Amino acid sequence: MTQARVPILMYHAVAARPNDATHALSVSPEAFAEQMALIADRGLTPLTTASLAARWRAGRPLPARPVLITFDDGYEGVHRHALPALARHGLTATLFVSTGWIKGAHDTGGALDAMLDWPQIRRLADAGVEIGGHSHSHPQLDQLDDHALSAELTRCRDIVAGELGALPVSFAYPYGYSSRRVRTAVRAHGFAQALAVGNSLARRTQGPYALRRVTVRRSTDAAEFERLLDGRAVGRTFARDRVMTKVYAVVRRTRRLRDRALHTLVRPARMTDSYDRLV
Repeated sequence: MTQARVPILMYHAVAARPNDATHALSVSPEAFAEQMALIADRGLTPLTTASLAARWRAGRPLPARPVLITFDDGYEGVHRHALPALARHGLTATLFVSTGWIKGAHDTGGALDAMLDWPQIRRLADAGVEIGGHSHSHPQLDQLDDHALSAELTRCRDIVAGELGALPVSFAYPYGYSSRRVRTAVRAHGFAQALAVGNSLARRTQGPYALRRVTVRRSTDAAEFERLLDGRAVGRTFARDRVMTKVYAVVRRTRRLRDRALHTLVRPARMTDSYDRLV
């Protein structure tokens, strides 16, 4: 039997006038509304991330023509523009929040554009949108040491739980970057599934902590969007992205190994300095 392939759409900002930092990965409110109408007209069945992973984990069949609609970071347009379009067609989605970027008590700065606040996120949750984690300060998680990685995951999880009254069960890696160590940490912090990028359709064999998504951009026109939903020509559409991802993965692994080596070399010197001061 052919293995089910599921389009998991990755959105960021939904904005009429995004700033330069988010422009390429944003979509206009009009384009988003048209895309949601197309999903509804074609009879696709939207699932949350938790629902898809639970079905695959239990070996239960998927509904006819499943699709996932996901948002990263937590931009204000998800409430202003995306929620009405979702509600108009009875669609559900998953929002992954970087808790340090959300406006309010936990805001530590660094957000790239206008962000949601917690009352808006609660309204999204009340409307059936799953709220997942996306770290606290949106770092490249695979470049962090174990302590910093744990701190990012713990703070994100605990803030979402404190604000919404329930632990988040789904996670999305900032920039899509992960490693075996990062995936193990995400699982250890209570997340039951996690999304990467990969720009290909999701399959059960990818495992619950490396499910792939396809990127919806400002430049994604109606014809390309239909191809993403069908999985047609996805390889050609994102060929350059995948090449660049592989190249940068090597760069990041090399950087991580270099930093670990430097840390190992510097650490004994610091210990000696401390000892010298003591004696």
